[in-house]
Amino acid sequence: MALEYRAWQDGDDLELLQLWGGPESSPSEQFRGSFRPSSEEPWNRCITALDQGIPVAAGFAYETALHPERLWCYVEVAADHRRAGVGSTLLTMLRHEAAASPSGVTALRSKVQPGTSGAAFAESTGFTTIQRSRVIVVKPGALAAPRFEDASGPQLEEAATGSVELTQAVAAFYTAVHGWDRAEMTLGRAQNLLLADATGAGGAVVLRDKPKSDGGSIAAFAVSYTSARTDAPADVLLGYDTSLPASEQEAAVASLLAMLVHTYPVQLEVDDSMTALVNVVEPLLAAGSAVEAAPATFVVAG
Repeated sequence: MALEYRAWQDGDDLELLQLWGGPESSPSEQFRGSFRPSSEEPWNRCITALDQGIPVAAGFAYETALHPERLWCYVEVAADHRRAGVGSTLLTMLRHEAAASPSGVTALRSKVQPGTSGAAFAESTGFTTIQRSRVIVVKPGALAAPRFEDASGPQLEEAATGSVELTQAVAAFYTAVHGWDRAEMTLGRAQNLLLADATGAGGAVVLRDKPKSDGGSIAAFAVSYTSARTDAPADVLLGYDTSLPASEQEAAVASLLAMLVHTYPVQLEVDDSMTALVNVVEPLLAAGSAVEAAPATFVVAG
């Protein structure tokens, strides 16, 4: 009997989760929370596949203001219905819906982890990798702590997560390292998405190229999303001024990271586009002073 396809309805998730079981990857777990009825503002389409009236698969595509040039999409099919064209049918239907979206954006993106059914499906349907992201834990003492003894040289200081200067630095960094998927990161979005209390941001430190009183600007910053320092790695966003010469970017990142891990470990999300950060942590990974805490996540587009 042929499957029926219809718009997502409230309650579909309860039936689907019973068939799907636990998520096979962190992207799957994240995306499962995005299933919802279709809407026009923001634009979202979500379709459910039913076998004799029972939901067995679903997929969605939706737009975001932050990354406007591609739609996020995700398709998941119950294990006993895979390799029968159900996922491909859902994807084709979502592409058809996207072609009629008000924004006119039709390009899709998703996230996968190697070795999963999601990665195999993405490859089979023509999606290609546009970015790799890794969660890396840097161990205590991985880098020698620098000394800031020159009163006219680089300075380390605490920063308020609500400060305009820090928000500007965060927004500029985010925009610069997302050239592969253009971002419209305004100051308001940077504050709401990365620095507001609701995000869990508990504190920040900045490294200036010279004292603020002498016109020093932020060369690198770190925002912690872990409220207390413990033996467990603190979750940290580490960024830098991408307008600096490459050698100065790396020096600033290394100095700030060294201070962060002087006593405790930290956990960083490192995209390959964060060149200076990658160049600092790769030797640490090779030396065993840092480890990948989870399978890499790939952003794929098609």
